[in-house]
Amino acid sequence: MISAPAFLSNPERFMAFSRWAAPLFGATAVLLAVTGLWLGFTAPEDYQQGDTVRIMFIHVPAAWLSMFAYICLGIASFLSLVFRHALADAAAKSAAPLGAGFTALALVTGSLWGRPMWGTWWVWDARLTSVLVLFLFYLAYMALRSALDDEAKAARACAILALVGLVNLPVVHWSVNWWNSLHQGVTVFAKGGPKMAPVFLVPLLLMVLAYMAAFGALWLVRIRGEVWRRRADAALSRLART
Repeated sequence: MISAPAFLSNPERFMAFSRWAAPLFGATAVLLAVTGLWLGFTAPEDYQQGDTVRIMFIHVPAAWLSMFAYICLGIASFLSLVFRHALADAAAKSAAPLGAGFTALALVTGSLWGRPMWGTWWVWDARLTSVLVLFLFYLAYMALRSALDDEAKAARACAILALVGLVNLPVVHWSVNWWNSLHQGVTVFAKGGPKMAPVFLVPLLLMVLAYMAAFGALWLVRIRGEVWRRRADAALSRLART
């Protein structure tokens, strides 16, 4: 059985896996998204929110993926820092822009949803503020990467920053329970079962799976590109020394 560190220390094994896995995840994402959007936008209006509720099918999966992507970034950073695997560092570096994109989408769609529901585009609510902090951690990670030319120093410094940012994830998740919040509380994984009608729950879960599959496909493609870039840089360095 292959352990995670061993898998991430073997670029050839990863490249062979990702060659077929990336397009499979991509096709799965398209199929799930088409089904989820069709079910979501043909569902009846919500009795309180009307048609505005349909933003949920874009916003909620983006919000979940913003945290999931950071968990992936944190795990890859830990493996890079502890085991010094270059592929783990490439995985962390590749996850950051994707996570930032999902977080930005969550913030924008949340603002669009909040305007008709709360009467304002933004409030310094605990959930909104902690998600904004999450977005800033993504930006800080990418900025630090760009600022350091030395690959080894960049990997180490960014891994530490990513691990520090993990502290914010419980705050994002539990902020609605810890502080007074305008944001809706737990609905899907509520105690006693989902507090949502199946006509909305099914397309929402399909969209979450679609987002996860899309993230998987894009992440694998970005890691492959990073591997090829590093191989090209290594080849150029060898030529320069000859």
